[in-house]
Amino acid sequence: MPDANTAALAFLATRRSLPAKTFTGPVPTRAELQEILTIALRVPDHGKLEPWRMIVLDRPAMVRMADLAEARALELGLDSDKVAKGRGQFDLGHLAVVVISSPKGAEKVPLAEQILSAGALCMNVVHAATAAGWGACWLSGWPSHDAQFRARAFGCTGDETVAGIIHIATPSVTPPERPRPDLGAVVTWA
Repeated sequence: MPDANTAALAFLATRRSLPAKTFTGPVPTRAELQEILTIALRVPDHGKLEPWRMIVLDRPAMVRMADLAEARALELGLDSDKVAKGRGQFDLGHLAVVVISSPKGAEKVPLAEQILSAGALCMNVVHAATAAGWGACWLSGWPSHDAQFRARAFGCTGDETVAGIIHIATPSVTPPERPRPDLGAVVTWA
């Protein structure tokens, strides 16, 4: 029988997402964030393709992203709620890691697996930041799914997309436990 890592299991069993809008300062230092990202990069990347990249947004970059999101919303003629929503996560953000899915062609590894690897990297960033004591929240929002915003904000080209924007800062609240899926409703034993 294998030796269980009970501390890791307990962490995963109690991990909860925190709303990014409840985060305050301080944020991790550059050295602390480098440690979080180094741990997060232990993600399955299927053949060492590294089909992703990351961009760290500090507070001044968040302000620029908010302005870009608003400008794009106005170009698209979106209503004021969408404008506010597009600006919102950047206006309220303190620090974020943007994970860009950057597939390397599907000859060696199927495209779907490369995209899933970027999602796994997002979850690893969340887990590593949370384990380090920070609040972490994986968001995206409509600007992340807009090709022109992605290109202007993050330099996305070709098939690159935003897998997630992970906000990291000091949590100011303890979220209540929420209902979890019923195992019997989502698992089939074959």
